[in-house]
Amino acid sequence: MQHTPIRGIIAYPVTPFLANDSGIDEPAFHRVLEALLSTDPAAIAILGSAGESAYLREDEWRRAVELGVEAVAGVVPLIVGISELTTDAAVAKAKFAEEAGADRLMVIPISYWKLDQAEIYSHFKAVASATKLPIMIYNNPATSGVDMPPALMVRMVEEIDGIDLIKESSGDIHRMHAIRELSGGTIPFYNGANHLALEALAAGAHGWCTAAPNLLGSGPAELVAHIEAGELEQARTLFYRLLPVLRFIVHGGLPTTVKAGLRLNGLEVGDPRRPLLPLSGERLEELRGLLAAQ
Repeated sequence: MQHTPIRGIIAYPVTPFLANDSGIDEPAFHRVLEALLSTDPAAIAILGSAGESAYLREDEWRRAVELGVEAVAGVVPLIVGISELTTDAAVAKAKFAEEAGADRLMVIPISYWKLDQAEIYSHFKAVASATKLPIMIYNNPATSGVDMPPALMVRMVEEIDGIDLIKESSGDIHRMHAIRELSGGTIPFYNGANHLALEALAAGAHGWCTAAPNLLGSGPAELVAHIEAGELEQARTLFYRLLPVLRFIVHGGLPTTVKAGLRLNGLEVGDPRRPLLPLSGERLEELRGLLAAQ
């Protein structure tokens, strides 16, 4: 089943924590979401890699969904990320997100034991069968330990009712070309690798999934607008202006660098959750300089 595809920037917030690490800083989370809404996103996706979803307790994850619905639902689509080792846990979270009022899901399988394609397919089919929410397949082998080839993702969109979009974050532009070719251009795909934004959008990506608007404001949305208007030279100029920050936040780890950048910009969101450590020293000063140059 094809749902209305999202076109543009899908923005990813961090999850702010209280100073004593006793839970989510709820007022700060609202401020982060409000700031993202001002950057002209097409949708907001909570509880992704930038949101430290892997480090949240179950009660914190559920509360983040509720807070996201409060702040975002009805303004732009709210996407909830689900990354679980077991299918049962993923199904339970999918059901909760639907009941809470989310608009769609982004599902990434993660593994301890290596998953084969039949196991990945079964995982997605079980989650899709448990909810009426549309599902975006999320491929990010660097964080999940699961690498889904384009042919498998296309097959799941074509065969499993409820799965309709693909986020490709492996960093290989050829995979996006393959998704387009294998599907005959019928499956919307999204770039999840910051450094490929210009190429991916020019190659026909429906959008760009990124935490960059936290630090770069409406710059990413402006890049999409230039591409859609056929203004390649303006898009290229803007992309190369944004690129140093885009590279820095990915290479330094999204929760660590984005939280540091928000603090530098006057929005306190706490530190990343241990074992992640806050940005400091020369790297912090480097980020300060990159943001000042914007």
